[in-house]
Amino acid sequence: MKRIASLLLFTALASPAVAFDVEKDELTLGFIKLTDMAPLAIAKEKGFFEDEGLYVTLEAQSNWKVLLDRVISGELDGAHMLAGQPIAATIGYGTQGDVITPFSMDLNGNGITVSNEIWEMMKENIEMGADGKPLHPISAAALKPVIEKFKAAGKPFNMGMVFPVSTHNYELRYWLAAGGINPGLYSPDDVSGQIGADALLSVTPPPQMPATLEAGTIYGYCVGEPWNQAAVFKGIGVPVVTDYEIWKNNPEKVFGITAKFNDENPETVKALTRALIRAAEWLDADNNANRPEAVEILSRPEYVGADAAVIANSMTGTFEYEKGDKRDVPDFNVFFRYNATFPYYSDAVWYLTQMRRWGQIAEAKPDAWFDETAKKVYRPDIYEAAAQSLIDDGILPASDFDFDADGYREPTPAADIIDAVAYDPKAPNAYIDSLTIGLKGTEIVEGGEVVSQ
Repeated sequence: MKRIASLLLFTALASPAVAFDVEKDELTLGFIKLTDMAPLAIAKEKGFFEDEGLYVTLEAQSNWKVLLDRVISGELDGAHMLAGQPIAATIGYGTQGDVITPFSMDLNGNGITVSNEIWEMMKENIEMGADGKPLHPISAAALKPVIEKFKAAGKPFNMGMVFPVSTHNYELRYWLAAGGINPGLYSPDDVSGQIGADALLSVTPPPQMPATLEAGTIYGYCVGEPWNQAAVFKGIGVPVVTDYEIWKNNPEKVFGITAKFNDENPETVKALTRALIRAAEWLDADNNANRPEAVEILSRPEYVGADAAVIANSMTGTFEYEKGDKRDVPDFNVFFRYNATFPYYSDAVWYLTQMRRWGQIAEAKPDAWFDETAKKVYRPDIYEAAAQSLIDDGILPASDFDFDADGYREPTPAADIIDAVAYDPKAPNAYIDSLTIGLKGTEIVEGGEVVSQ
């Protein structure tokens, strides 16, 4: 009996005390095979979930719609999500559901790639540096004459993005519009997003992007890594711009759960958030010193399953444009720096402005609506509880966090955005009206035409 008692005492002393008394300790979380799912893989592989008393199974999903549907149905307890998914579900665009996010998974991480044929045509319109290499960032204005040639020949110019409410859709649209190319509008009667479009955007799942480009079905795409670098390695395409160049340190994926799951398991959600914060910090620690280990983990078939060299090309602080044109981009993937993990209301508001700009939100909304909607979805209160527990336990310093009083980032200056239009999240309608292409004011789409209400 004394031996058993001693063993029990040793086990109790050896096991770390958990910060939150979780209601559910066995969880299944979903993800798509992209490098920005890294906080989930790291939280599992480095034992951060187990430190919180959580036993997590990670399941790759076939596409974003299946992933969202499975979270809403309860088949998944939570998932790596497109930031637009919880927002769109909450306002009833596409799949309806009360989905929230307590954690932003990363900043940046996407690129826009075109086929070799299109790149050769674009190069005629691109300024070169003294070293003979293109000057970056490359504007979509260099693509505009190419699209006009296709149009004159009666050929549609098709491009791929990963989902209608994905960052990739909005980034591709933003880049095209900044270069004078109309990427098309949505309406309640036509959800193709191609009304009045110069370039026709449609959905292609991320892992299929390179093959679809190689087949000639699309001429370019916007996607996360490693699928831009995969095109470089295969010699079939050239990434022309990163989202870091479109909008410096823009928000990307989020961790999404249903409001119901949070209501029933509030301590579990805080524990999950705590583990993910630790994983994100590990990924950025010591100037990305852990990234080579992260690359090895992500290359495993159960996670991203791409060649480690392809993942490393962007994950370790570089990015290759044309083959051989590798440049330092230390912030291409950011997981913790710059308060990357904090679920700012201003991030949600930006997505809502783009939904309105392109007609996914069919009618004008007052500024207060943007704020109220953001606060239904983004939950900094959960994040702050998890982060404060890490501070209290001496695991991370208070200086690592920005508990902003109102939950908003400072406005993004014009110099950090490719079209030189500043973004003030507290004045969303004025921001929408300042953008050159897209709906403004009370404009709506009726019968394929833009009219004012």
